[in-house]
Amino acid sequence: MVGARHWDARLHSLVGGLPNSPADRWLRRLTTAADHGRLWMAAGTLMAVRRGALRRGAVRGLTSMAVSSGLVNTALKPVFGRRRPDLGAHPVHRLLPHTMTTHSFPSGHSSSAGAFVIGVALECPTAGAVLAPLALTVGYSRVHVGVHYPGDVVAGLALGAAIAVGLRRWEPGQARPLPAGAVDPAEWRRPHYGPVRVSRRGSGH
Repeated sequence: MVGARHWDARLHSLVGGLPNSPADRWLRRLTTAADHGRLWMAAGTLMAVRRGALRRGAVRGLTSMAVSSGLVNTALKPVFGRRRPDLGAHPVHRLLPHTMTTHSFPSGHSSSAGAFVIGVALECPTAGAVLAPLALTVGYSRVHVGVHYPGDVVAGLALGAAIAVGLRRWEPGQARPLPAGAVDPAEWRRPHYGPVRVSRRGSGH
């Protein structure tokens, strides 16, 4: 555990030491746009305009994000209690204008991104594939601006994805695979034989 934290802090410092580039400004804007799930709510709203898989994906993605965000912020962060990274290694122009007062592990932005995108992908794989790079970039942006360790981001993405998958598996009415050799009850209602002719003795037929 100590070794993992050491390398986590080292990676954070390496990111902070990257040379300045135009990406600094865009990553800062992106990470701010994702505050409180606003980026994903906007994406979900646009998707919900279309019927079918896109709308179902939007609903599933936003539901997964809401559950993930609530779990991370109300339960997991207080339990783990990891302090935010030291910002000494990060250039001032990358830093957010406000000070983060919540705990660091896991990353709420990353968990929301993972939950939304996987939720969408479960209904519309194409849309999920299109959004996946954006989710990964949001996660990385949290390290780039200095407010999270890489481990916080990886854990957040994995947690959000797991919640999206878990919600689908526990939905009522989802069909479960039948054991080997079992007969589907639906088959009981299907006719397997042709009409049966009944003859009574002595009836003359």
